[in-house]
Amino acid sequence: MAVEGASRVRIVREAASLRAQVADWRRQGETIAFVPTMGALHAGHISLVGEAKTLASRVVMSIFVNPTQFAPTEDFGAYPRAFEADAAKFDAAGGDLLFAPAVENMYPQNFATLINVEGPAVAGLEDRFRPTHFSGVATIVAKLLNLCRADLAIFGEKDYQQLKVVTQMARDLDFETKILGAPTIREKDGLALSSRNVYLSAEERRVAPVLHAALARCAADISKGAAIEAALDVARAALADAGFVTDYVEARHAETLRPVASLVDGPIRLLAAAKLGKTRLIDNIAA
Repeated sequence: MAVEGASRVRIVREAASLRAQVADWRRQGETIAFVPTMGALHAGHISLVGEAKTLASRVVMSIFVNPTQFAPTEDFGAYPRAFEADAAKFDAAGGDLLFAPAVENMYPQNFATLINVEGPAVAGLEDRFRPTHFSGVATIVAKLLNLCRADLAIFGEKDYQQLKVVTQMARDLDFETKILGAPTIREKDGLALSSRNVYLSAEERRVAPVLHAALARCAADISKGAAIEAALDVARAALADAGFVTDYVEARHAETLRPVASLVDGPIRLLAAAKLGKTRLIDNIAA
């Protein structure tokens, strides 16, 4: 098994090496937690490693920029890549194995299978703007779960619809790996940590926390008895006033992502996506 650099973390590129190490740990009676990522790691990703370490004896992270979840209008090549810095962060967080396959290893010549997802994947949220996205997500996550066969896999709640899609898929296809969500990590001003935040200008970064603030006010209004659609309209207006171009601000059932009309339809999750300049931000909170 290859070990790159001076890191204590094992870095493997081949599926066979990943499976061999996981099998060895299992023979020793150890449990495995899996954290899938596309790299460009920030404190949110590292918090998932910390959570994983409390739940299992070994932590595996994948770094793979997955081409099948990018739409033709999205620049797969422009996605930030900083592998050596990412490996150092994972090492410092106490991770054990980093799986970083090449695209041709995950999608070899004549690869012809994609997973068709419905349910929370067709909720009229991210899927309205990225219609092929969740099929690509489900396909790569299914491959990674099959390769790693971890006891549990942890996904951040910031990508809430993704979490629900993966949870549904794992349940429907009888994966043994338990899917867990971990809370969104935020800056002190409320902005959810994201690899996309680096693209915000100084002025846009100053305005960006309005997204979380608008959702927080919306949740508070709903909890005080405001009509859901009226509270959502207030949030949409606040975003527009701050200079956002809003894709959606919605109230949905926290598990199914179906529309809700009142608190009795809950539990409720508020979800939003909006562009600030050229940067598209997403966020969500419980209501």
